[in-house]
Amino acid sequence: MHLKILEKKQLNQLLSRERQQKELQEGSPALDQVLKEILNKANQFVPSEAGSVLLDNPFRKKEKVQYQELVFVASFGLGSSNLPGLQLPINAGIVGATYLSGKPYLGRNLSVVKRFEPKRDQVSRFRTRSIICAPIIIEKSVCGVIELINRKDKKNYTQEELKLLEIFAGYTSTLIQNVLYAKTHIEMSKLDGLTGLFNDRYFYAKLDKEIKNAKRRRDDDLILLFLDLDHFKAVNDEFGHLTGSRVLQDVGAILREIVPSSGTTISRYGGDEFTIIFSKMRLEEADKVAQSVREAIQSSAFKSIPSYPKQKPDLLKGCLTCSIGLVSLKEHVGYQVSTPKARHMLIRKADAAMYNAKMNGKNRVCIAGSAEQTQAGFGWNSQRGD
Repeated sequence: MHLKILEKKQLNQLLSRERQQKELQEGSPALDQVLKEILNKANQFVPSEAGSVLLDNPFRKKEKVQYQELVFVASFGLGSSNLPGLQLPINAGIVGATYLSGKPYLGRNLSVVKRFEPKRDQVSRFRTRSIICAPIIIEKSVCGVIELINRKDKKNYTQEELKLLEIFAGYTSTLIQNVLYAKTHIEMSKLDGLTGLFNDRYFYAKLDKEIKNAKRRRDDDLILLFLDLDHFKAVNDEFGHLTGSRVLQDVGAILREIVPSSGTTISRYGGDEFTIIFSKMRLEEADKVAQSVREAIQSSAFKSIPSYPKQKPDLLKGCLTCSIGLVSLKEHVGYQVSTPKARHMLIRKADAAMYNAKMNGKNRVCIAGSAEQTQAGFGWNSQRGD
């Protein structure tokens, strides 16, 4: 039996469901292999000439029925190579009826069945005589359909075989959920639990990847930003750690709002330190973003968390500022050094530039000096801020 599977990128988009994915991980579960195994087993127990798994598009579920489709994601049988990616309206045909009703279906002598939709036959040049369908249900929501077509060596399917397909539909649901949960775990392992930004483990891996990309392209620079909050310890000491945690969450929200989403990676490095990797910006552009971040934090009215239920929160406007250091791979490190050494130098120079901003009055952005200046002890070539 030759199985045809939808391309992995499209397949993962259909499987995003409510758990959005920012990146697909190479080590994530192989859903295409899962679907192949499901159809293989279903065909072993109920030998058929053809079969398919169809899934809905989770991003269109709230639209009107006439605009929604089911997508063929895995198929076997004559003409199946033309099916992956083919879309069927969910308000037409037996498969659509199974999806909308959430109930299994057994169809015999389809030539006289009015709701039979021959689109599959037209694409695959296949003649459907009989069919069994079962809904795929995840967390009480129908997300797709599994179908078998034309029982081998028999004229029609039986009710017992329909029950068996229902079992396989449940098996499909469980396996898809396992894939989703595994992908969710992968995503959660990248994130900082407090701010929802990326964590330091992901930051290191991403920085290595972007250094390699920049060294290969040479057209784009790579800029690393280090940010440390000024006076954060004083806020923690006066208003408590709950307020401190809330401030860190608010700073994370400010960064997400101001920093462009394309070509950037925002992470909480630890404590009250944050990093941003700019993979598609020049140093001058990253400097402007850094100044916008600095100004936003300075002007933000952070709120304390009261110690008592009826106590009003204090507004911490002007209490917090930040010191920022910037470093360029192209200008301050160079493309000739190894990736591990480049990573070490970028982090060290960005951290040193940030420390220089603190030593020169806080609430400012400092850009690291060239390699020659740093080695000679001349410090940094730019200091700006209030």
